[in-house]
Amino acid sequence: MSTSEARDKFKSYLSQKGLRVTNQRLAIFDAAFAQKEHFTAEQLLNLARAIDDSVSRATVYRTLPIMTESALLREVDIGTGEKYYRPNAENGAPVAQVVCVDCDRIFEISAPFLDWYGNTVASKLGLTAVSQRLQVTAHCNAFRETGACARRC
Repeated sequence: MSTSEARDKFKSYLSQKGLRVTNQRLAIFDAAFAQKEHFTAEQLLNLARAIDDSVSRATVYRTLPIMTESALLREVDIGTGEKYYRPNAENGAPVAQVVCVDCDRIFEISAPFLDWYGNTVASKLGLTAVSQRLQVTAHCNAFRETGACARRC
């Protein structure tokens, strides 16, 4: 899905929910979809304010759930108490997250087997899978060997 198509989907979703399409919400959308890496709500606030300085923290925190519900953003919880977000460019295709504890980065890789795995495991228990995720925590080999990593933030 192109950014233009995603923007149209966002506007349509807001309208379906009875919410107004505001300049602040569009600035949040634009800031989020300009990102290639994962970001936090606070980082998004700063990015959105660079587009429209009237964007409030409250609007960011109210808009993020709307963008995740509409499947425009993917929310990632790595167990640190802070959530990370990334545009859902894969249109909901299953991905696995690899969290590097040395580089402080979240990597995502395509994981088409996740749907099959979740459905298989759930059906063996007489259940229907509604969601699943695979998250691996890893150490950076380069950082461990040399004390430096080109990917470190």
